Order: sequence, then structure tokens, then C-alpha cells
Amino acid sequence: MITRRHIRLKVMQSLYSYFSNKKNSSKELEKQMLESINETTKLHLSLLSFLIGLAQYFEVFITDSKKRYFPSESKLDADRSFLENRIVAQIFSDKILMKNINLNSEEYLNNIDTDFYIDIFSKLFKSDLYIDYVNNPEKSFNDDKRFIISVLDKHIINNQKIQHLLYERSMYWRDDLPFISSFLVSQINSLKKERKKILSFKSGFKNKEDKVFALELYRKTIKLTDNFESIIIEKAKNWELDRIAIMDQILLKMSFTEIFEMQELPIKVSMNEYIEISKYYSTKKSSIFINGILDSVVRDFNKKGKIKKSGKGLV
Repeated sequence: MITRRHIRLKVMQSLYSYFSNKKNSSKELEKQMLESINETTKLHLSLLSFLIGLAQYFEVFITDSKKRYFPSESKLDADRSFLENRIVAQIFSDKILMKNINLNSEEYLNNIDTDFYIDIFSKLFKSDLYIDYVNNPEKSFNDDKRFIISVLDKHIINNQKIQHLLYERSMYWRDDLPFISSFLVSQINSLKKERKKILSFKSGFKNKEDKVFALELYRKTIKLTDNFESIIIEKAKNWELDRIAIMDQILLKMSFTEIFEMQELPIKVSMNEYIEISKYYSTKKSSIFINGILDSVVRDFNKKGKIKKSGKGLV
């Protein structure tokens, strides 16, 4: 389930497509935006798919070891630590989640050859992370959680081959991966011994309010763009509009939509969000420029009574 910042990024991307080429249909771009948000559910399942695929390869490795090398019983017990990890066991025991993982995997992950998992497995198997884990005779539930989170972080989420596969599947997942990874980690951290499930989700939105927020932000920014451009021209003294980076214009327009049109959102939150986003998605000096414009606009329009927000912390 994506955060409000992630929603802002999705809206920003769609608005960039729209304002970069007015021939693009706003309705079609809106539809694509909603689809890309809901596609995040598949990214969540894909990350779990890689974890499950790795666990399944461990089982193959143990079976082959028994046949070929006759390792000691204690060695096999240690090698089974990954499979017997209580987080992995919870995922395997959740029939609905496993069904969703398998359905999602059929599209592309099932075609991955064994060498793919051998490469990940060999690095994990030799790592201090795995050695320390299997040599811990009294693993707690929290130890199991920490181990799986570390495996996800070091051997799946930041694995370049896996990232390449994910980005090939969806052009949006490059930006989605940090958010969905954090969500998955928080899910695992929240697990309890009483077998609380790692839930897959049907929609990328947490709730109806988030979907309304996305649509309102997208539609009103387009509808009120002329008004917002007038404000930018007035406040950006000595700057022609066409000299202002298109991304800066979009971020300012989106912030104006939140400040002027969304009464329930605190002004400071909206300002801080777009200043932060500009640091990653626009020019080096964009955050300073956007901060200056927003400060000036908020001071001026508050004095004139044109910002209609009420409630503690909103203004």
C-alpha cells in the first residue's frame, strides 16, 4: 500500500507526461496512473516470489546434498534453518498468499533458470549473515524476522539482476521499489508469534480517501493550471515562465492545489513534501527556488484571506 508521498510522485509523473505533450489525453494518463498504482501490488508479490524461490532452492540443495555427499545430520539441520525460519513458514502456510504469489509469478518469474537462484544462494550461503544465523542454537522469533529482513535487503531488493527483471516488467517500478520494499519490511516487522499473516493487497491505495486525493490532485492541477501559472509569473520575479524548469512548475502547481483546494491538508506538510521531492526529481537549486516561491505565496495569500483552512496545525 503506497504512501501519500508515493501518490504525489505518481501524480507528478502523469502531469509531466501531460504538460510535456498536450496531445496526450488527460483521461488516458489518469487511467494509466491508477493502473500503475495498482501494479504496485504485483511488485509486492514479486519480492515475496524471489524470497520463496530462494527458499525452494534451499530445499533442492539439501535434497541433492543428501544424495551426493552424505553430510552429517547436524550440517543438514543447519542448512534447513532457512526453510524452518518461522517467517518463511508463515508465508508457505498462507494458502491465499501463496496462490497470489504463484499467479503473479506465472507471468515471468517461473521462467527464471536455476542458475539465477544458485548465484543468490551461493552468496547468501557463504555470508556471515547466514553463518551467524544457522550457528545460533536458540533462534528467537525476532531473530527469524531480522534474518529474513536482511536477506531481502542484501540479496533480493538490492540485487542488480532482480532489479533488472523488475524494471523490465514495469517502467514505474524503479520509483516504486523503495516504497514497496519499506512496506514489506514493515509488514514483517509487525508479525507476531501468533501467526499474523503477511497480507497481499488488492489495491495500491490504502483506502478510498487516498484514491480521492490522487484524483483530486491530478484533475485540479490540470484544471487550475492557468491560474497557477499567473501566480508563478508574479512571484518568480525576473523569470519568464519558459525559463523555469517544467518539473519545478509542476511541483509548484501541485503544491498550490493542496494549499488552496484541499482544506484538510496542513500547509506545512504540503510545502515540505514538494521541497523534498524537488531534491530528487528536479535541478540542484530547485528546492531553494520552490521554497522561496511557496513561502512568498503562503504569506501573501494568508494575509489576503485566500487560503481557507481551519483546524489545529493546518495553517
